[in-house]
Amino acid sequence: MRLINNRGREPHKLIKFMPVKIRLQRHGKKGKPYYWIVAADARAKRDGKYLEKLGAYNPNTNPATVELDVDGAVKWLQNGAQPTDTARAILSYKGALLKNHLAGGITKGALTEEQAEAKFNAWLEEKAAKVQAKADGLTEAQAKAKAEALAAEKAVNDARIAAAAPVVEEEATEEAQAEGDTEVTASNEEE
Repeated sequence: MRLINNRGREPHKLIKFMPVKIRLQRHGKKGKPYYWIVAADARAKRDGKYLEKLGAYNPNTNPATVELDVDGAVKWLQNGAQPTDTARAILSYKGALLKNHLAGGITKGALTEEQAEAKFNAWLEEKAAKVQAKADGLTEAQAKAKAEALAAEKAVNDARIAAAAPVVEEEATEEAQAEGDTEVTASNEEE
């Protein structure tokens, strides 16, 4: 914590600056984590008090589910909040770091708001296409694996049926011979 004098105005009152981090706060149960993305005082406990909830992250799904208030994250980044490594990766994945970078370009005069918005929307569309392609690939892989498993199971069942068929034929011939013997014995007894 840094204490700064109020530049001559009321020197007995000091302004406190709080080191803020954007980090993950664990929820969920054992073996099934679920995280909230929060802006919290760096000195607070991992699952303790936070300043603002920015979103949620669920690593249990494939691809991982991320819900994020991009504008809220950008506001905290512009106010000096430092993301942890994992939070930085998530913010980058959802475009919050790009939007913060474009906002910096707007303040410097390198971009207009319309140009920055167009770049951000183009990036979002490209990212959505990549995520959809990955989800489609996973769906195809699951369907292919299911079809292969079904084919292998059918082959095993056919082999089992084929192995059992000669035994059934042998039993049928033995039963026919036994019936024939009983008929022969019955005809011999009649004579």
